[in-house]
Amino acid sequence: MLLAQKKEIETLLANNRSEIETGKLRVLLIDECHLMWGDAIGYVWGKTDQEIAVPVVNERDKQTYYGAIDYLERKLLLKAYDAGNSVNTIDYLRYLLGESPNQRLLIFWDGASYHRSKEIQGFLDEINQGLSTDQWKIHCVRFAPNCPQQNPPIGYLVTS
Repeated sequence: MLLAQKKEIETLLANNRSEIETGKLRVLLIDECHLMWGDAIGYVWGKTDQEIAVPVVNERDKQTYYGAIDYLERKLLLKAYDAGNSVNTIDYLRYLLGESPNQRLLIFWDGASYHRSKEIQGFLDEINQGLSTDQWKIHCVRFAPNCPQQNPPIGYLVTS
């Protein structure tokens, strides 16, 4: 599965290279970070050689951050939520669409249960309704499960 998934991703990027380079297709690598109250250290998206301060708004419970790295521009798109779930994932996808006017989105992410939910599928069906696959507004591709070679820490992607 790993080799097949890797080949699918490589082919998808190669076949869309001109649209990616001209900005018609924006490639985003998405992940979520869940900080729990009392955590001294959490995962953060950014350059590894710079200190990053992240305020935790609801200190008593937990804070979830959705983050996306733009594959071409290496720009971070970060938004805080109370949890990782289908409702917040849809809101974040809408946010990404708003931040990407006149662009289609090619999203790479892990297989979190809420990424695969009926609500997400319904949202994607609605957004892409009537469009051919190569014209979808949002095209989501999952990394192979349990594969750090495909789903490296976001900090690694920013600094490499």
